[in-house]
Amino acid sequence: MPHTASPLLTAAPLPAPSAADPVNDASQAEAARVAARRAEQQAERLRQTVAQIGQDIAGPLTDALERLLDFGQTGKLDRAGLRAIREAVEQARQAGMISQQLARLAAGVGQAPERLHLTHTLQNVLAHRARELHARGVQIVQQLDPVEVVVDPTLLFALLNAVLDWAIAATQGAVQLRVDRQAWPAHGRLICRFACMPADRAGGSPPPALDSLLWRLVDESGRALGLVVQRSLDGPHAVLELIFPRTIDPLLDAPVDAAVAARPGAAPPAMAAADSSDAAEEAAGGFVSSLNSKPLAGSHVLVVASRRDMRVQIREAIRDMGLVVDFVTSVDECADFCRESLPHAIVVESVLKGPRLQQLMHDIRAEVPEFVFIEVEEEGSAFQISSVSPSGCARVGRDALAASLPSALVYELTRVM
Repeated sequence: MPHTASPLLTAAPLPAPSAADPVNDASQAEAARVAARRAEQQAERLRQTVAQIGQDIAGPLTDALERLLDFGQTGKLDRAGLRAIREAVEQARQAGMISQQLARLAAGVGQAPERLHLTHTLQNVLAHRARELHARGVQIVQQLDPVEVVVDPTLLFALLNAVLDWAIAATQGAVQLRVDRQAWPAHGRLICRFACMPADRAGGSPPPALDSLLWRLVDESGRALGLVVQRSLDGPHAVLELIFPRTIDPLLDAPVDAAVAARPGAAPPAMAAADSSDAAEEAAGGFVSSLNSKPLAGSHVLVVASRRDMRVQIREAIRDMGLVVDFVTSVDECADFCRESLPHAIVVESVLKGPRLQQLMHDIRAEVPEFVFIEVEEEGSAFQISSVSPSGCARVGRDALAASLPSALVYELTRVM
């Protein structure tokens, strides 16, 4: 009986070579052009940023050096000259700290997106900085609708502070902040509007303050969060619009774009809800886990310690966290420091405890109820979080300071951000 080959084992004939697809080739060529254009734009932004970093650091330090050279020749330095040197050094220091944050963003920041109330977060930031705004005479006009978004909380907190820093430095009047939703798609947005030039100069070139390093920090932070960042001039006013593609639909209790996709016959959304890596992670059952080794980078911590060895030990414990750290030696100096603006946390050695510190804690928490205080006990390796402490103050022992203080700062600050 002749053997018959099984259809499953019979080799299929090879397909004939297909003709070139002009539509597909054109699409690939266009995609390549778009990618090249984006790479050029990114390279140009990097070039401008590096140039501005050098200018913002070298300019103030050159002024300070010239005053010091004059002092070396004349032997005279009055209070105004000393104040000018301090201000110049502080300007360079601020530029250096912003540069560190920009470098962190450029290196790529691991994110852990969460569902957050954008309006409440902005209100918390404004409450935290109320003293500074009052001291600078800046009025904030708020028009805030309830909006929830899905973003990384630490990056959002940093972005909102950067927006305030930029607006405060550039405004010539009140700063208007509005949180609402677009008509379609119903993405949440934050709009910041302020006068940046006199009315009689409207239509001219934008003032240099608008394109400062602070603006570059706002722009790069928004891009890192996947937001749409738009800035424009409306007469003498600067207008910044931040659009949040991942906004919660209040009716369906889900992100807007996911809700749109679930509606039969709905028009496609104008923006992607998330990039492919985020979408894949969420499909697996959760948000992207954080790989950021410096989740608090850019946060401001004030250390109150009367002894030099304690200040050195605290500085070494938090050296690699990317924090902005200032030091004072007494509770009175701490109160003077906080009179103009509040840091994000205060670390204080236990030997300074007393009625004056208790009063300062009471005054600050009257403005910011969950303000972070961390007490460094004289000895031991205890680690107590604020939620179980009768005073609401976290505690770490000096013997385990290197391990416990960074953990306490991360826990306490991420809890209130």
